[in-house]
Amino acid sequence: MSGSVALLGTFETKPEELHALSLMLAGHGLAVAPFDLSLASGGEVLPGEEKLRRMAKKVEQASAGIVAADPGAVLAIGGGTGSEMALRAMRALPLGLPKFMITTLPFDPRAALADNDVTLIPTLCDIQGMNAPLRRIFTRTAAMVAAVASPLPVHGVPKKAVAVSLLGVTQQAGEKILERLVKAGQETATFHSNGFGGAALARFASQGALCGVIDMTVNEIVRMHVAGAHVPMPTRYTCAAALPRIVLPGTLNFLDGGIRDQMPEEYKARPHYRQSSYFTHVQLTEAEMDTAARSLAADLNQSTAHCEVLVPMGGFSSEDRPGGAIESLALREQAAEIFEAEARAYTVTRLPHHIADHETADEAVSRLLPHL
Repeated sequence: MSGSVALLGTFETKPEELHALSLMLAGHGLAVAPFDLSLASGGEVLPGEEKLRRMAKKVEQASAGIVAADPGAVLAIGGGTGSEMALRAMRALPLGLPKFMITTLPFDPRAALADNDVTLIPTLCDIQGMNAPLRRIFTRTAAMVAAVASPLPVHGVPKKAVAVSLLGVTQQAGEKILERLVKAGQETATFHSNGFGGAALARFASQGALCGVIDMTVNEIVRMHVAGAHVPMPTRYTCAAALPRIVLPGTLNFLDGGIRDQMPEEYKARPHYRQSSYFTHVQLTEAEMDTAARSLAADLNQSTAHCEVLVPMGGFSSEDRPGGAIESLALREQAAEIFEAEARAYTVTRLPHHIADHETADEAVSRLLPHL
């Protein structure tokens, strides 16, 4: 249904704000379908478990209702509880459907947005009665929603993409691979492997948007199994099991220690370097490499399609090279040996090159293309 918008919010606690927003949307000719996320508490403070139970039920009802309504866009407003429920409800909706969230941003939203294409609009002030700042935000948001609520015309069948995982320390390698894929006529989609981008890659794979993967930046396996800093993404390295896939252990040899001055002394004693003010890359220990490589191998052994691991023995990232801050031939050798010993559903080839070398890009792309 074009020209319509699903409006989510707690109508029990924010009736004035939702009514004002409904009028603004209607003023743009949009049909407004309201979805009430209220917990029916009657103004009482619900016990924690009861509140969570009601929240889950409301999220499920809202998601199902929006799918059935088939709106042209989705818009939600909320504070803490309302924003959490709305973001969870929108996560169940298709990628590509325009989604907007007017929010007080009372929590770190990165995990909620890791695989959810929602546009956040911060209010700065609280959503507690109408005022000049909220009217300005609502007015502009209503105009944005109206501009995208009618679906764009689709010309032909959307082309599936080859996914490529990247970080700054594998950027040069990724650019060479992308250049070769585009030259071969392939659509590409890149994902920033920062502990959140991989969740989006998994979502794209689950929705059938990919035809193949070159997973050349795998530090999220370290985040999940060594550092413990990640969003929930249990299918990160199994989501493409049924797709042709080339895997390189780019960035497998370090973990992110965060801000250097705040790192544990144990991390400071290892080879490391500051990637930026917020990120410090700390070389793995042999025990940590064992955990990371075996965890990745176990996931790759779920493959049902063509899967190859290419190990660039010249280095796994920009600072894993001769003279680099975290160079370690021993860790590369250890990773290669583990991949070879654990291989069941994939093959392993050692390359005498650095991950950013032209020869590595040639090998990765040439080995994937015949299977697309």
